[in-house]
Formats: sequence, C-alpha cells, structure tokens
Amino acid sequence: MKNLKYPFMVLLGGAMYGTMSSFVKMSYTLGYSAAEVSFAQALLSALFLGCIPRKTPLTGNAWLSLLLTGSAIGLANFLYYQSVSYISASLAIVILMQFTWFSLLLEWLIFRQRAGKPELITVFFILSGTIMAGDLLHEGALAISWQGIVLSLAAALAYAGYIVANSRIGKGVNWQTKSVLIMAGSALTIFVINAGTITAHHHFDATFLLWALFFAIIGTTIPTALFAVGIPKIGAGTSAILMTIEFPVAVLCAHFILHERITPVQIAGIIIMLTAISAMNYFKSKKTN
Repeated sequence: MKNLKYPFMVLLGGAMYGTMSSFVKMSYTLGYSAAEVSFAQALLSALFLGCIPRKTPLTGNAWLSLLLTGSAIGLANFLYYQSVSYISASLAIVILMQFTWFSLLLEWLIFRQRAGKPELITVFFILSGTIMAGDLLHEGALAISWQGIVLSLAAALAYAGYIVANSRIGKGVNWQTKSVLIMAGSALTIFVINAGTITAHHHFDATFLLWALFFAIIGTTIPTALFAVGIPKIGAGTSAILMTIEFPVAVLCAHFILHERITPVQIAGIIIMLTAISAMNYFKSKKTN
C-alpha cells in the first residue's frame, strides 16, 4: 500500500487538472472572463505556494528563467480557458493534448534533438485519434469555431514550451521555490496581456473570490504539491503516463457537468490517443535512462 501512495498522488493531481475546463466554462455563465479566471487562479496559487516553507535562495539569473517558464504556462492556461468559450470543453482538451508531439517538435527545432522512429509512429496515432476524439469527421465539423481551434492549438504550443523549459531550467532548485516563481511569472504574464480587461471588469466580489479559490486550490496548488512529492518517487516516465488521466477526466466532466455529447467514435479516438501518448512517454523515458 505504501508503494501505491505515490502513483495515486500523481493520478489524483492529473484528475484534478482534468476537471478545470468544465468548471471554467460554468463560470462564464456568471459573466466572468478567461482573463479574470486565469489571472486570479495564478495569483492566488503563487500566494498559497509562497506560504509553504523550505524555500531556498536563488543564484544568478535562475529566478528570471523560472519567471519566463511561468509565463509559458500562464499563456497556455489563458489561451486554453479562452478556447472553451468558443468550442466544447471536450474538443478543447483533445486539441490541447497535441502538446505531446509539439514538445518533440520544439526539442528538434531548438536543441536539434531528433525524435526516434517509435515516437514518430505514435505521433501518427495521436493525430488519427485526435480526428476521431474531436468528432472532426462529423458532418457538422465545418461549423466548429476555428477561432476556438486556433486558441487551443496555441495553448498546446505554449504548454509544450513550458514542459521543455521546465525540464531544463531550475533543476537544482527545490520545488517550493520553483513553483512560487513559476506561478508568479504566470500571473504577471496574464496580467500584462489582459491588464485592460482585468482592471475594467468589476467582478471581484465574494462569489468571484469563491470561484477563484476553487480554481487556485483544486486546479493548481494541490496538484503542484502532489506532483512535487509523487513524481520524484516514481519517475518522470511513469508519471507522464499516469498524468494522461487528465484527458479522460476532462471529457467525462464535460459530458456529465456540461452535458456535452460523446459518441462511440470519440471514445475509440480517446483510447487511441491515450495509448499513443503513453507509448510516446514510455519511449522518451527509455531514451533518457
């Protein structure tokens, strides 16, 4: 049972991430915007994580690198939350999962680190599963908001940038300090991009605070702590596979909370994507070992 504790932590953190898109979409019915929600979530998370002890001082430009890394995840969250105002939450998460092969592309373009044949094969299956899971073969697919598609793809690219940067920056920094700076960079970037919207709206009341606390605690603070404890114990490769639970949880939440339709073809596509993503993470972990 003790050995199962750490995989469960990673699974739970991924599942909590997966619930966010449906609840964010619900908050829009109250008049809140993606800018307000994503900024409040990042800011409160930075404050909560800042209360956790055992932070260490940084040397050189490590703090700036971590702030810039945070700007990538902040941009990804804002674009993703923005996309669900145009397209279904289930389609948004399907497109966001393209970060898996976007990260391979970035590593090749920036670091000249070529993907192996097994990884390229999994990319083919991810794309095939995306078409099925996104119900893009349906006759009404052309009516889908392409603005939402572009926002989701941009979010996936920003998320891939965050993953690549996070894997290479701040390796000697403990997770408390690293998490605080990343969330601070996230909040700062979202505010800079949306300063006009955030300051012009007057939604900062008790109801909004409750929503913001929910997003910050369930969507960021607790998962960050769970990952920080669990991932070092079971390894990055296994963790990446377990974290794919975010995908089916997001689709199921969209179905049960938002009553979005799920067809057998979409379920098949989700299974194909999950299998391909798990295989990709397995091959990547084998290369690093």
